[in-house]
Amino acid sequence: MSDEAPDRDEGTGQAVPAVSGNEAHLQSILDSVPDAMIVIDEAGRIISFSSAAERMFGFSEAELIGENVSTLMPSPDRERHDMYLKRYLVTGERRIIGIGRVTTARRRDGTTFPIELSVGEAHIGSRRIYTGFIRDLTERQRTELRLHDLQDALTHVSRVTAMGTLATSIAHELNQPLTAIANYVQTASEMLADPSAENIALIREALDECAAQSIRAGQIVRRLRDFISRGETERQIVALPRLVNEASALAFVGTGSRSVEFEVRIDPSAELLLVDRIQIQQVLLNLIRNAVEAMETSPFKRLELSSSRIHDGHVQVTVADSGPGLAPQVAAQLFQPFMTTKAAGMGLGLSICRTIVEAHGGKIWAEPSSLGGTAFHFTLPEAEIHADE
Repeated sequence: MSDEAPDRDEGTGQAVPAVSGNEAHLQSILDSVPDAMIVIDEAGRIISFSSAAERMFGFSEAELIGENVSTLMPSPDRERHDMYLKRYLVTGERRIIGIGRVTTARRRDGTTFPIELSVGEAHIGSRRIYTGFIRDLTERQRTELRLHDLQDALTHVSRVTAMGTLATSIAHELNQPLTAIANYVQTASEMLADPSAENIALIREALDECAAQSIRAGQIVRRLRDFISRGETERQIVALPRLVNEASALAFVGTGSRSVEFEVRIDPSAELLLVDRIQIQQVLLNLIRNAVEAMETSPFKRLELSSSRIHDGHVQVTVADSGPGLAPQVAAQLFQPFMTTKAAGMGLGLSICRTIVEAHGGKIWAEPSSLGGTAFHFTLPEAEIHADE
């Protein structure tokens, strides 16, 4: 217990609680917490903005007190946050509160960065407040980048080894029919020197064998292709905004994305997809990372991700950048295996994207974007939700 006597109010003479010291102590603790802390009211207005939040977002607390917290969010969350909050107040359904998630946030300069968001709820009298704790994933994972680099190197070796094994398998399988074709053709060519009726018959027989062996070679290639692509996808109904949030957060970790303006425009009438969540996240991850890398030397770096409903129950997703664009000869072979514009690339990323999209019954293509760079478009099946479900 403290030996200090409580202060007295000069007007009433009553004791005044000595809370100023406790408040200062609490404030010093909050100021030292590395995670940003933001407190909002039921209307989404900011009522507290910690020092860590000031450093993270580039705003001062004085600038944001009373402002809507959606100021710190990129599209489409910025436009929809108030709706999310009202829905929770009406339904009580928790989608972030007490659960947390990985998403993206927006700095004062407009750049987007990945965060881990945890939200708590409290009642103060009749008031309800929400406290958000925000961790910048780019900062947290800075120490993990060396491990990621090692993992990438190991993955590269693994892929090269697998490709070597596959190449050896293909060579072994195809060697016999190709050797047979070469022998038959050489024999037929030599027999043409004496075009007797008997030799012509043998030549026809040799050419028939060539055709048979070429068919066998084609069957070997198809069998290997089916073996590589075999496997059922686990399709489920997934919200496109969630896919975009998670994929973009992962894509921006460890990349030079701090100066990239990132805007998302999702068609609210076509948000639900019937897809394998992990596979489509891989497609988005590849396209976003490719866009960020393509804009590395561009003075203006803008990335736009949008979606719209198209015919026959599909949704079209577009990832557009302001990079240098693609040369026509590169664009024509862009989705072929081993086609790459990167010095250290293997040229498999876009080929894998095409395989995944086509396995979902969609298609993928690229064209010049209105931002001056490249726009990748791909289509995915929309989930059918019936009114009685």
